[in-house]
Amino acid sequence: MAKPAGPACNLRCSYCFYLEKSWLFPAAGGTRMSDDVLEAFVRDYIESQDADAIDFAWQGGEPTLAGLDFFRKVVALQQRFGGGRRITNALQTNGTLLDDAWGEFLAAHGFLVGISIDGPGDLHDAQRVDAAARPSLERVLRGVRVLQAHGVEFNTLTVVSRRNARHPGKVYGFLKEIGSRYLQFIPLVERVGAAAGGGSLAGPPSPSRRESARTTSWSVTPVAYGEFLVRVFDEWVRRDVGTTYVQLFDNALGQWLGMPSTLCVFAPECGRAVAVEHDGSVFACDHYVYPDYRLGRLGERTLAAMLDDPAQRAFGAAKRDTLPAQCRECSVRFACNGGCPKHRFLETAGGEPGLNYLCAAYRRFFGHADPYLRAMADLLRQQRAPAEIMAILRERPPG
Repeated sequence: MAKPAGPACNLRCSYCFYLEKSWLFPAAGGTRMSDDVLEAFVRDYIESQDADAIDFAWQGGEPTLAGLDFFRKVVALQQRFGGGRRITNALQTNGTLLDDAWGEFLAAHGFLVGISIDGPGDLHDAQRVDAAARPSLERVLRGVRVLQAHGVEFNTLTVVSRRNARHPGKVYGFLKEIGSRYLQFIPLVERVGAAAGGGSLAGPPSPSRRESARTTSWSVTPVAYGEFLVRVFDEWVRRDVGTTYVQLFDNALGQWLGMPSTLCVFAPECGRAVAVEHDGSVFACDHYVYPDYRLGRLGERTLAAMLDDPAQRAFGAAKRDTLPAQCRECSVRFACNGGCPKHRFLETAGGEPGLNYLCAAYRRFFGHADPYLRAMADLLRQQRAPAEIMAILRERPPG
């Protein structure tokens, strides 16, 4: 993913971990990707791909701060270097800066837009405010209406925090009400760290040392996250299969069919999804934007060389190689694979480091969803629609 405005953002969400990344980038360098870096990125990324279709992902901070002209240059460069291949773009935004000019551009060039939204006003606005501490939901919904008016395909990304995790039905119902049919739920887990070194949040854990398990007050608890997923899943599997798509549930169904995970957090290895910052710096992962995980800079090394660097390969393989015995022996390992390395800072019952903070949540959810996922997988193997599960369940009482 590329971050054309780096950590710059027009909001000041109380839980944001990326604003702290500003210390990595000298103020004199600005917060917008230069034309030279943009051209190097687009050219290099396209050249590193051997597929007929190439997907670009633009995130932040808030990427729309780079401006509409910046994205016009993006499209022009993609056409220049694309060699006739199909190129798609995904833009993750808080939606507050979208207007008709943006809507026309995004529709004309087939952008898929992700809208960051955490639920109705009492939940969203409690955490997602601007620099003046003003609520942002109405501006986000205005942006959603712009996308709908111009026929732009969009999905929603909801950060599941300690606050909104207590209201799964309320959050899920609200997202459907505003017209979202493609939903992502991202658990909020941040550890408290020493302020020295550029921030108050702890960096990524290391499998070679014991880690503090103290999390921030806004981090979701494992029990709450597991129950959130179970409650949303129960509503979805009885009413919305085939009409509402929840990324985690769709991914799980694929895994129950024996397919590889489409989500890096549940894949056996990682390391292929690097983050490109606005200054051209490339890091091992969006959650590992720290000096120790800097792979190089565009223009100095190619993306292909950085991805194939022994250090990056070792970073990706460590996800598999450092799994504690408790995880290797777990019945849902095939679905979880230890989760994101950033969250693996607990110790197992036997005192072995590297257990995922969300282990209890994943065991609760995957264990609960197992019979339903098995049934839907069987329907697909029979070349029947998984949505038939809803008719089957209507004949059974809940629970």
